[in-house]
Amino acid sequence: MTSTETKNEITREKKVIRTSIIGIAANVLLAGFKAAMGLLSNSIAITLDAVNNISDAASSVITIIGTKLAGKAPDKKHPFGYGRIEYLSAMIIAVIVLYAGITSFTESVKKIITPETPDYPPVVLIIVAVGVVVKIVLGRYVKSVGEKINSESLINSGADATLDSIISASTLAAAAVYLIWGISLEAWLGAVISIVIIKSGIEMLGSAISQILGERADAQLARDVKATVCSFPEVKGAYDLVLNNYGPDRFNGSIHIELPDDCTLNRADELIREITSEVYQKHGIIMTAISIYSINSEDKELVSLRKGIAEVISDHPYILGMHALSIQRESKTVRVDFVVSLDAKDRAGVFAQAVSAVEKRFPEYNFYAVMDTDFSEG
Repeated sequence: MTSTETKNEITREKKVIRTSIIGIAANVLLAGFKAAMGLLSNSIAITLDAVNNISDAASSVITIIGTKLAGKAPDKKHPFGYGRIEYLSAMIIAVIVLYAGITSFTESVKKIITPETPDYPPVVLIIVAVGVVVKIVLGRYVKSVGEKINSESLINSGADATLDSIISASTLAAAAVYLIWGISLEAWLGAVISIVIIKSGIEMLGSAISQILGERADAQLARDVKATVCSFPEVKGAYDLVLNNYGPDRFNGSIHIELPDDCTLNRADELIREITSEVYQKHGIIMTAISIYSINSEDKELVSLRKGIAEVISDHPYILGMHALSIQRESKTVRVDFVVSLDAKDRAGVFAQAVSAVEKRFPEYNFYAVMDTDFSEG
């Protein structure tokens, strides 16, 4: 890890911790006030809102712990670092939100079965209104910071805070209905709020699990990396880009490139070093492997064959392209990789059809084709 990278990591960690501490302080204060007002007014909705604030404060504590652990330096056991711990902390936050939703739903159902008459002193409504404003501001702030530094935990916390402001506003609406028409919607509102919280928790949990399993890298990032690689004059094509994520903005990658067959070994070595440096400088990605395909643009037979195969596979929408084309002239054997889209329901079937069509077009050759995958396809 370079000194610049280390500095950026430290700065990012400080921002996460500072933002989380602000969230903890705000939520603890709101929880205290709302709990007191909920008991004073005999309001289940306000009391549940206070419990939700406590869960938000706990989420911020987990975010801080997760960020500190994720910042640990790589070691022998985890040579790519501990960045993925942030995804685990995001998952824990989602579980807390889900638990809070289920618990509050249970309490709301109990109140529906055995209803209690609420009371709304003016001070209670003022406290709740202030809570709405604080949560809106806090939610926007936390989420914006999370998006800037790519922190899923902060983004989840910010989204949850925004949801809380809607919940508190709903509580005010229920109070208005009761004061004007004498109809108590407390328990029913609590049930609706609980369902919204549960839905939010499930979505957060799904997102965190998806990241832990490993998602495809952003399509635009993949295109940008390939464009950077192909910006070198000698590179005639870039394929098989694989980006492995080891935490927010922490990528290691590998790629295959096509070079002219008259490129010297010394120049190829220099080129690999230059590409590695350029990709890291522009995109912050460490290229751990760059493999080379040799192509001959002067061989008329090879050029004609490449053009013909390209025409055939263009009729197959799930074949994204081909590369690694070579000919063994003595045995008339052709080796080629066909890239089959992950969108195809039957990838093996699509591949077999493409190979069959190419063999029919060029019966004089023996084709040895390989089904390839573009892990970064858009």
